[in-house]
Amino acid sequence: VRVLTRDDIVAIVKYLIQLSNSKADVDDIDHLSNRRVRTVGEQLFAQFGVGLARMARTIRERMNIRDNEVFAPTDLINARTLSSVINSFFGTNQLSQFMDQTNPLAEITHKRRLSALGPGGLSRERAGFEVRDVHYTHYGRLCTIETPEGPNIGLISSLCTHAKVNNMGFIETPYWKVNGGKVTLEKGVGNLPDSGWTATFLSAEDEDNRTIAQASSDVDLKGNFKTNQVKARLMGDFPTVDPKEIEYMDVAPNQIVGIAASLIPFLEHDDANRALMGSNMQRQAVPLLRPQAPIVGTGLEGRVARDSRAMINAEGKGVVEYVDANSIVVRYERSSEERLVSFQSDVRTYNLIKFHKTNQYTCVNHIPLVRVGDKVSKGDVLVEGYATQQGELALGRNLKVAFMPWQGYNFEDAIVISERVVREDWFTSVHIEEFELQVRDTKRGQEELTADIPNVSEEATKDLDENGLIRIGAEVREGDILIGKITPKGESDPSPEEKLLRAIFGDKAGDVKDASLRVPPSMTGVVIDKKLFTRVRRDKSGKDQEKMLIERIDKEFERESAALRTLLVDKLMEVAEGKVSQGVFNKLGEEIIPKGVKFTRKGFNEIDYDKVNAKGWLLDKEKSELIERLHKNYMLRLSELSGESKRRKFSIQVGDELPSGINQLAKVYVAQKRKLKVGDKMAGRHGNKGIVARIVRDEDMPFTADGKPVDIVLNPLGVPSRMNLGQIYESVLAWAGQELGVKFATPIFDGASYDEVKDYTIKAGIPELGGTQLYDGQTGMAFDQKTTVGVIYMLKLGHMVDDKMHARSIGPYSLITQQPLGGKAQFGGQRFGEMEVWALEAFGASNILQEILTYKSDDIVGRAKAYEAIVKGDPLPPANIPESFNVLLHELRGLCLDVQLD
Repeated sequence: VRVLTRDDIVAIVKYLIQLSNSKADVDDIDHLSNRRVRTVGEQLFAQFGVGLARMARTIRERMNIRDNEVFAPTDLINARTLSSVINSFFGTNQLSQFMDQTNPLAEITHKRRLSALGPGGLSRERAGFEVRDVHYTHYGRLCTIETPEGPNIGLISSLCTHAKVNNMGFIETPYWKVNGGKVTLEKGVGNLPDSGWTATFLSAEDEDNRTIAQASSDVDLKGNFKTNQVKARLMGDFPTVDPKEIEYMDVAPNQIVGIAASLIPFLEHDDANRALMGSNMQRQAVPLLRPQAPIVGTGLEGRVARDSRAMINAEGKGVVEYVDANSIVVRYERSSEERLVSFQSDVRTYNLIKFHKTNQYTCVNHIPLVRVGDKVSKGDVLVEGYATQQGELALGRNLKVAFMPWQGYNFEDAIVISERVVREDWFTSVHIEEFELQVRDTKRGQEELTADIPNVSEEATKDLDENGLIRIGAEVREGDILIGKITPKGESDPSPEEKLLRAIFGDKAGDVKDASLRVPPSMTGVVIDKKLFTRVRRDKSGKDQEKMLIERIDKEFERESAALRTLLVDKLMEVAEGKVSQGVFNKLGEEIIPKGVKFTRKGFNEIDYDKVNAKGWLLDKEKSELIERLHKNYMLRLSELSGESKRRKFSIQVGDELPSGINQLAKVYVAQKRKLKVGDKMAGRHGNKGIVARIVRDEDMPFTADGKPVDIVLNPLGVPSRMNLGQIYESVLAWAGQELGVKFATPIFDGASYDEVKDYTIKAGIPELGGTQLYDGQTGMAFDQKTTVGVIYMLKLGHMVDDKMHARSIGPYSLITQQPLGGKAQFGGQRFGEMEVWALEAFGASNILQEILTYKSDDIVGRAKAYEAIVKGDPLPPANIPESFNVLLHELRGLCLDVQLD
């Protein structure tokens, strides 16, 4: 029943009466059974509905206009209406975002993000505390830790590690079934990754009133609980119950948090606020040139690297036949059956990604891990790079750390780092900037890309090609020309004599001006790639050439598809030659080969494989299935060939798709190698972030008794008040791991205990809990007290000083106020606001104040005269009235107040 009935009305009234008598409860609006996830597919489905409705309306209108005319469907249907709706959905929707590709973790978490904002959702201003707060139904569904720190806190969250969205849009989380105090593991297909067990997925509504045990509960090998009382969860409560009362059990300790938080070892020892910062900052880690996987991880690093598709994995058993920097060739072993149904050769070539720019200007560069002759099996990692090492996520480096003050340089979260870290390129990263320049038709004539630029020295244009694009491999710095372009000046029309002289002597300088693209301030790098996109020529010769190329592509496709069809017939003959048909039908049910007829090559050649139904051709079930697989693979390969030919034809007919008014588009890619420097932001995985304040020579760093200096010195005051002790546990255990040459996986809430860490420090022969006597590198004297020393995993974050450092002497001014613009992008000045003025007033610094408010700001005449005076060495002239005062006068005159200055 889809409509309201009398019974519904009665039930509603009954419920309202119960509510007023306090016998019923109001629904909890923040309970996840009352909140649905609207997936991309669902929203796109709705947009298609809108687009098709609009299209139907235009079709109806056109049909009404053309009453008795003869017309084809193409005259009525205009697909533009639909495509414009879809384009605007992806182009303008608040939730349609540019993918965060800083590193593989950022990519995978961005894809798993859930937002309460956007169309049909909340707005930041109206969202109260309750909506943002953690609710007990978030357990195992929405990450309780990973959320932004700003105004979006709690409104944007992440899906938990094992959670999934069901077809109704509710989030489900997996549990093991418990019957009579015994965990029943059903062996199945395994709907949980990496396990052959089948778990039960429950939504928030299904989970209500169920008693659920923790994943870390003590269970014996037969699935019985070892204790008489078990800690459990029941809605928002945490009772201790008898094992027989338990209905379900958590599948994993990390099920309550998202992926980023699951990568923080010893998360259970960190305060939630710092864990939030830690999980957010891992997503900002820049891929390094020489990354290292952490010594202490959580066991999820390999899984994240694999699922982010950042690497290339082997597809089966095989041998590596060829390796170079750009490609890997693997010959796979295949059974005769696999070979029979496949249309691909045994040899696969993998092209590696080399220095590819991501959306955040970081760099993806694959490095082969295998050599010629290596045997590989399914799932083996063939390459590393882009924040992975040996198939594990590697966002940073392991550094020897000491928690101690160092001459005040690590005050307030600042970081002191050894010169060795910079020298050995541990935190060096490659960043790729993209520069583009458009060539348009202007009213005064067409712009042009060229290396022949007026009033520019030969030295400045020596690296440009005939299209004005700089050569690949050129080293560039601030002010260098990347793309040469000239644009018509649009001066008064030259006289006929002038035109003649210009035609003879080829002096173009008079009528064009330089509009080249230059390297912006404070940037150096190497040109690694360039691209030029051009609109298709539409003259007669261009059309003839286009026709010829399209014919050639069509013939090529016909030849390839005919060869593919012949191969299919050969393979079918191998399977079914001489066998009796069970009836071959097309998709409409029409008979092609009757039942009881033997299969022959002639019969196979007459079948139209695009329209045939490949099921049940033979009595032998296995052979019949082989034919089905063969037909499916044939159709896949045919559609690949067809798609490739269509793409090639499209690129010839349409050319490069450029916006209207743009004739050419030139792009140049410049790579920068950035070493770690003072002002760069670094962080650990526990929210322990800081800025590099000093890079110290190795010999001046504190060193241990065996003479080894530490790599990084962190302030010990950053630990107690922040309550992120995970970093101490990590440092001590990682030092033990480094000494023993082992790596640790310590899953969250199920990791190494204090005693286990202690045992490993004893085994490694390092001081208990890292308390070590250090010596001052500058004096050689021992420090007064022992210091906690260890190995900490540090990341370099995307907030680099090179992007932020900025200085201006003379630059652009605002048109109205005549004051300098603000911000690095505009090459602006520093704002000197009211409070700064008050500070100078308080000191009585009248001359500085006058300079700042006149010459350095909006005194137009004064600043020109001051410049002249400085050049000539004369004393500065007196200041004039600032332009902003004139703006005020004009405002007042606009209000009909005539203000005169005496």
